[in-house]
Amino acid sequence: MIDDRIREYLLPEQFNAAVRAGAAIMKIYKNSDDYDISLKSDHTPITIADRMAHDTIKEALGRTRIPILSEEGRSMLYDERKNWELFWLVDPLDGTVEFIKGNNEFTVNIALMENNICISAIVYVPYHHKIYIAERGRGAWIIEGVAPDATAAYTYDDIHSGIRSLPIADKSHDTFRVAVSRSHQTPETHAYIDTLRAEHPNIEVIEQGSSYKFCLLAEGSVDYYIRTTTTSEWDTAAGELILKEAGGTTYAYPTGEQLNYNKEVLDNPWFVARR
Repeated sequence: MIDDRIREYLLPEQFNAAVRAGAAIMKIYKNSDDYDISLKSDHTPITIADRMAHDTIKEALGRTRIPILSEEGRSMLYDERKNWELFWLVDPLDGTVEFIKGNNEFTVNIALMENNICISAIVYVPYHHKIYIAERGRGAWIIEGVAPDATAAYTYDDIHSGIRSLPIADKSHDTFRVAVSRSHQTPETHAYIDTLRAEHPNIEVIEQGSSYKFCLLAEGSVDYYIRTTTTSEWDTAAGELILKEAGGTTYAYPTGEQLNYNKEVLDNPWFVARR
């Protein structure tokens, strides 16, 4: 297990990598004619912003000498990574579809994994200047007003001087709010919501892209999140820890099992997250 001194060294590296990646993303976001959209082998879109964010994070975290498993990195055989004790699990631009649509719902996800368990998490929402942080066993926090910055150089003290604990008390609401993916809904999603509606007639469905849904749960802005389409490990690792440290839970649906990481196949099962 890494000690506190190493944690305090790695958190600013993780934080600054996310903020710098956010700057790379926003630079492209302002110029929609330059997205350079193509399809990956799984038929999901990728833009130049995904690639630039990946390169930025790879450069920023490279000096930690900890291996990086990134959505936009090279494919790694399971035999190469299965025995990693410590690694970064990264989605440089989560919500590429939302990025392309121009609806601002995209994030940068960076999780530090120790023995395949997330111990430190960052989810940065560059358009909204919000960054969410969690340290396993220590808590979850939000910092607002963090603008994208290609030269971000926050220290550990800088980070902890501006944090607010999650959940946020003033996020209380009268309706029962369920978050769903804006772009990835299925009949099973709607059927599940119908079962919730029987218990919560005042249900309100919130459509939202990217891992930001986990952050809204951690804030207390929404109560539930159901996902019945395929996601990958880098989509959930950071957000799951942020929610967990804010008092919430995530589990596979319908089995109720925990989500596991660094599997041979990096796909997640369907899952439910709740606060």
